[in-house]
Amino acid sequence: MDFLELVTGARTCRRFREAEGMPAGMLDWLIECARVTPCGGNAQALRFAVAESPEACAAVFPALKWAGMLTDWDGPEAGERPTGYVAILGEAGTRAKLNAIDAGIAAQTIQLAAYTRDLGCCIFLSFDPRKIREVLGIPENLEPLLVLALGFQKEVRRVETVGADGSVKYWRDAQGVHHVPKRPLEDLLIIKK
Repeated sequence: MDFLELVTGARTCRRFREAEGMPAGMLDWLIECARVTPCGGNAQALRFAVAESPEACAAVFPALKWAGMLTDWDGPEAGERPTGYVAILGEAGTRAKLNAIDAGIAAQTIQLAAYTRDLGCCIFLSFDPRKIREVLGIPENLEPLLVLALGFQKEVRRVETVGADGSVKYWRDAQGVHHVPKRPLEDLLIIKK
């Protein structure tokens, strides 16, 4: 697969084939993919916590704030919910800027790796950190930076060019296809010498 095809296909996924569950060892493999990625100063300061049991997944789900632009949607229905979660953790109060960058690299790596296994991924910055800490038993010296929801992808996503109105707001059509407007390259590549 061409890398651009991989990136385009690995769009945020918010609906999953919940009945299929999470394959044993899959979350470990995804974290292994993130473990070997570059990080600031090779400090390897990030840590990870996972929820993979149905009980843990059910407890994590209400701590997440789903799809802010879809104001009439509170998240996936039962049967379409994630079957695994990865919380990316950093030391509280230290390396904040580098931890944020490292967490972004790790999250994107996990999302791309997941897509190669037919898994969808939704990366959350909007979540209740107290609830995530409580459910996953995160020690006080670590703080959750991002939470990734994972499962076999059910949702169809389409990347398209931003329309004449200039809106980047994502939306769903009557068939439930999720449309993601992206600005064209010529609008983003502003300097070329």
